[in-house]
Amino acid sequence: MNWLRNIAGRVFAVYGLLLFAATLLIVLIPIWIVSFFPDPQKTRSFLAIGRVWMKVYMNLIFCPVYRKGLEHFKKGQVYVVVCNHNSFMDVPVTTPGVPGVNKTLAKAEMAKIPLFGMMYRIGGIMVDRKNDASRRQSFEHMQKALEMGMHMVLFPEGTRNRTGYPLKNFYDGAFMLAIDTQTPIMPSLLFHTRDILLPGKFFALPHRIDFHFLPPVSTEGLTRADLPLLKEKVFVTMWDYYIANGGSGEVHFRPEQLLQRKD
Repeated sequence: MNWLRNIAGRVFAVYGLLLFAATLLIVLIPIWIVSFFPDPQKTRSFLAIGRVWMKVYMNLIFCPVYRKGLEHFKKGQVYVVVCNHNSFMDVPVTTPGVPGVNKTLAKAEMAKIPLFGMMYRIGGIMVDRKNDASRRQSFEHMQKALEMGMHMVLFPEGTRNRTGYPLKNFYDGAFMLAIDTQTPIMPSLLFHTRDILLPGKFFALPHRIDFHFLPPVSTEGLTRADLPLLKEKVFVTMWDYYIANGGSGEVHFRPEQLLQRKD
């Protein structure tokens, strides 16, 4: 029956791609109009459109998103939201799924893609990771976004997790930002996005998506000297929650041991 599954997966991938293109054409002009607004109005308007768009689209492709832990977001408080990264499906789920106005960090190359580039420039802060000046500037822009009352949604693993482990090692950036701005960190976890899109293949299957928010971790009074312990605390919290709630991945050791691995 593998041949039947392969055919179904390719047919569904084509269906999802065509439906995405069709719905994109509907929202393109409103998004283009709001691109001329100043921030944070620009990002707020973009998200209002995007949330309706993704709500309709995700249900049409039979991948409804269920959120848990929204009560952890306190009114008037901004957060550095950190999330695991398993699939290309993660971005269209996290950006509209995080309540309130939020921005994410995006690779500078994405801004060059026709149509998509406009959306990334609105909802994201662009960075060329190979350029030191660009990295410094993006960090300043993220600080400004927090000052303007916008959450920052970041993937501390940096790239999609293609390992056999529940999480990859975290980079420092998100935790450095949270410490420098004294902003609490909101750990979050996506479930099942890797079950929808298989890495490196034109293949997709429908599956519900769960997006869970965990209690925030305070950074009040912390300095950069506390960064390693803060990063480890968030990593272990996310790892344990992911495994306890059905997340996939090989577990041969405690998460603290993975943080010491070089491979």
